[in-house]
Amino acid sequence: MGKPTGFLEYPRQGEPAQPPLERITHFNEFHPRLSREERRRQGGRCMACGVPFCQSGAVLGGMVSGCPLHNLVPEWNDLIYTGSFDHALRRLLKTNSFPEFTGRVCPALCEAACTCGLHGEPVTVRENELGIIEEAWEKGLVQPRPPRVRTEKKVAVVGSGPSGLACADRLNHRGHSVTVFERADRPGGLLMYGIPNMKLEKSVVARRIDLMTKEGVTFRTSVDVGRDLSAQAILEEFDAVVLCCGAARPRDLAVPGREGESVLFAVDYLKAATVALLAGDPASTTVSARGLDVVIVGGGDTGNDCVGTALRQGCKSVTQLEMMPKAPDHRTDACPWPEWPKVCKTDYGQQEAAAVFGHDPRIFQTTVTSLVRDAEGHLTAVETVKLDEKLQPVAGTEEKLPCQLLLIAAGFLGPEDYVPQAFGLERTPRSCVKTDEGHYTACGAQRVFTAGDMHRGQSLVVWAIREGREAAREVDQALMGYTALE
Repeated sequence: MGKPTGFLEYPRQGEPAQPPLERITHFNEFHPRLSREERRRQGGRCMACGVPFCQSGAVLGGMVSGCPLHNLVPEWNDLIYTGSFDHALRRLLKTNSFPEFTGRVCPALCEAACTCGLHGEPVTVRENELGIIEEAWEKGLVQPRPPRVRTEKKVAVVGSGPSGLACADRLNHRGHSVTVFERADRPGGLLMYGIPNMKLEKSVVARRIDLMTKEGVTFRTSVDVGRDLSAQAILEEFDAVVLCCGAARPRDLAVPGREGESVLFAVDYLKAATVALLAGDPASTTVSARGLDVVIVGGGDTGNDCVGTALRQGCKSVTQLEMMPKAPDHRTDACPWPEWPKVCKTDYGQQEAAAVFGHDPRIFQTTVTSLVRDAEGHLTAVETVKLDEKLQPVAGTEEKLPCQLLLIAAGFLGPEDYVPQAFGLERTPRSCVKTDEGHYTACGAQRVFTAGDMHRGQSLVVWAIREGREAAREVDQALMGYTALE
C-alpha cells in the first residue's frame, strides 16, 4: 500500500466527460484522460485489502463480483502511486490481453467490489487501467513481440471479437501459427462493428490488430467459415480450430406490424453507423435517425448505444422502452456489498437525451404490443402497454407513441446455427456450443474448441477475453501434451 491514508485524504475522481450537448455533435470518444498525477492520487486510495474482492471474479448472488480476469488491481495501483510505471504495465498485461478495450467498455466489476465503496466511493480502477496502457502506447512501450520459436502447429480461430483475439494472441505468443477468420470486411467483431465509436474508437481496435499482425497472426477477412470455407477443409488444414463466433442471433419482437420497413435490430443499425463513419461520412449511413421519432425496445447497454447514436444523427425524439421496473437508486439490503449493485444506472446516451429533451428517455415496465403503419406501409407509431410485476399487461394503460424508426435491442438468443451445424457440434439448451464443465473442448468433434459468447452466451467483453485466454491454454495442452501458458 503506497499511501495508508490515501482513501481518507484523496477524494475519488472518476473519468471526466465532455458535456452532453457538446459531445453529441461528433462520434469521437468524449472522456479525456486523467493526468498522471491524478492517476497517482487515485492509486494511492487503494487499501491493498487482505481479501481484494476487486480481483476476485467470484459469483455472489448469482452475479460476478470483481474482475473475471483477476487483474492484479492492488499491485498496479500501488505501483502507479510509487511511480513504478513500467512495472505497473507488466503486472497489468500479465492478466489482461487488451486493457485498452476493457479500460473503455468494461462496466468496472472491480470498482463495484471495491472495499472503499462499502462506506464511501470506490477506487478509480478502470481509469487507472486505461491510463497505464495508453501511456505505454504513447511512449512506444507496446512493441511487437513475435515468438522466437515456432511449434509447427497451426491453429484456426474463427471470429475476431474479443475472445477470438485473446485466444489468437496467447496461442501466437506460445509459438503456434495462428490464422484468424472473420466474415466481416475488417477484424474486430463486436469491438469493430457492435460498439459505437464514441465508446471505443475504431483506431484503437485497428492499432491492436496491426500489432498482432506484426507479431505473426494472420487475419483473413470476408471469409465466412461454414459457408465460404467448409468445416472439413479447415480441419484438414489446421491442427486445431477455435470457434469464437459470438452470440449473434438477436431476440426478435413478435407483434403485429413487425414485418415491413423501418424496423431494425440494434446491431444492424449500429453497424451501419460505424460503416459510414469508417468511410469518412457519418451522414452516409444506410439507416439514419435524422428527423425521426425513434423508439428503442430494450433497456440494456445496446439500447443505450442506440440512444446515443440516434441523437448524434439528429433524431426528432428518442424513447427507450424497458420491460422491467426501475431499479433502486442505491443498494438495498437484498443486494449487499460486495455483490454487483442492482441499481439504476443512467448511461451516457440517456444523459445526452435528458440534456436534449429535458427528460430521461426511458419508460419502465412497458412493452410494444403492435406497430402502426399507414396505407403505404410506412411506420407511423407503436402501441404500448404497461406491465405489472409479473410482466403481464395492465388493462387501461395502452398508449400510442409516434415512431418512424423502431430499433430492437432485446438481447441475443445465442450463436447462429450454421457454424455449429457445419462442425457437427452438440448444443446446450441455450443453443451455445456444449463443452464439459470448466473446459473449452467442443462436444461432438475432435480438435474443435470454443470460447466467448458462443460458449457461455451473451456476456461482457471482459468475460470474452477471459474465455479466449483460458481456451488458448486448453488448446496448447491438447497440441503439445502440456501447456506453457499461465
